[in-house]
Amino acid sequence: MNVLLVSPKTPTTFWSFKHALKFVSKRSAFPPLGLLTVAGMLPDEWNLRLVDLNVSRLRDAQIRWADYVMIGAMIVQKESVREVIRRCQTLGKPVIGGGPLFTTGYQELSDEFGADLHCVVGEAEHIMADVVADMQTGTLRRVYEASGRPDISLAPIPRWDLIRPKHYVSMS
Repeated sequence: MNVLLVSPKTPTTFWSFKHALKFVSKRSAFPPLGLLTVAGMLPDEWNLRLVDLNVSRLRDAQIRWADYVMIGAMIVQKESVREVIRRCQTLGKPVIGGGPLFTTGYQELSDEFGADLHCVVGEAEHIMADVVADMQTGTLRRVYEASGRPDISLAPIPRWDLIRPKHYVSMS
């Protein structure tokens, strides 16, 4: 299974530190920890690639390579998410979205993108086994809703190997 994990672009806000990053020769303040953690929940034998749009561009060839595209996003990244989903739709690739944006706005996004979008609502730790099983059979549900709070002691080690730490301030 080939899975492309995409971290959307963070718009220029106080927290993006866009103008300060050039002074420390970094591309982004923070790595996409949520996606790196989700990557740790995926089967070891799967092929994973991560594109952080705050660090590099997303190429059509990367989307074509993937069987599924997973997006983890905050609410402030909504416009970038829409652009990524549209590109995936054009190339016929299903998208699985999670994070605060999809937890609070899954109905709006689901209405907008239809069957091409599958949303993980809530924390992934309790529901990822179901998502993975459905990915393997090609029978994804539109919405996966986690119940309760996860036991974070069960969270996997993030897949740091999927990024280049030198691009991030917090990893220096």
